[in-house]
Amino acid sequence: MDTPQNTALMRALAEVPGPLPTSGVVHITLPHTERFTVVGNHLAQNAALSTTAVGFAVRIQSLPQGTEVGIKALAARFPEGEKLIAAALRELEAHGYLHRTRVRLPNGRMVTRTVFCNHPEALLCPRPAEASKPGPALAPAPVSAQAPAPVTAPIAAPALVTAPAPVPAHVPAPAPVTPHAPLPAPEAPETPAPPPVTDRPVPAEPLPPAPPAPRLVPPPTAPKAPPRPLPQPRELTPGLQQAAVALLSDLRRHAPELVLSEADIERLAPATATWLERDAHPDTIRQALTTDLPQPVKYPAKFVRHRLTVLLPPPLPGTEELAPARPRTVVIPLQTCEGCERAFRSRTPSLCRDCRTACEQPAA
Repeated sequence: MDTPQNTALMRALAEVPGPLPTSGVVHITLPHTERFTVVGNHLAQNAALSTTAVGFAVRIQSLPQGTEVGIKALAARFPEGEKLIAAALRELEAHGYLHRTRVRLPNGRMVTRTVFCNHPEALLCPRPAEASKPGPALAPAPVSAQAPAPVTAPIAAPALVTAPAPVPAHVPAPAPVTPHAPLPAPEAPETPAPPPVTDRPVPAEPLPPAPPAPRLVPPPTAPKAPPRPLPQPRELTPGLQQAAVALLSDLRRHAPELVLSEADIERLAPATATWLERDAHPDTIRQALTTDLPQPVKYPAKFVRHRLTVLLPPPLPGTEELAPARPRTVVIPLQTCEGCERAFRSRTPSLCRDCRTACEQPAA
């Protein structure tokens, strides 16, 4: 009498079809009408994923479009810590459920775009072509096959209907009718098949299969483009080398996430020296490397290498390139007159004006 009884649960168990198992879980499945999310068994029963990763996959899938799903946003929404959430997101990213890419907005700001796919294996399978849509156009085919019947009947009708008209219904068919019966047979092949085609629309030819739609999210196995080569200065002087090493070593004071090892600094020093060689101020380089950092920075050396390569400024133009273009002055060379040895300007050797005039007067 002291043990509380859940009558609703007992009534639901009584409605479960079939005998109940003696051990194990018993499912009471009630249909959802609102606030529900469909989760595939490929995720719910994935033995390669931890329970935490599966739980966060379900949570992310149930959130509306446009909700922030970063590590800090999920930590503020759920009781798990940031390290546990980061590990779960890495698992989902490794199995293709989660895709995180860095994109640049039109204003130059870098943001992280997160895409969640509820069935990544379906992306690897070719999507069925939409060639089945022209199928309904072929539906009149069986109707057109039956169309010759009403067309051929009027051809044989005049011979059969006029003869038996005076014969009573109870009298058997007369003998003259039998010879006329095979007459329509040779006429049947003469009836061409196109007449029913003229009365009915021609079945549309099947269209070629449409090309598969482009994938919005690349599959996890898609090949990646090779990285750009690291910039190299024209001449790596000791002064440039020392300034580049000092700038890279000082990054952790301004951004604690950018802690570089000695090997990384030695490898990235030529690219930093290229910036200095192109008259970039150290503060400008430091701001380009530490502004708008992703959270978290998983690989600091790769991140610094990417920004040193992609954001490399062009060389400063010289004074000659900045000077306005002057109009070109055409200079006509000096020529010596063949008649009076006087100098005059002309593009080709000839006589001067006075000598040409003197030569033209006698001719007039």
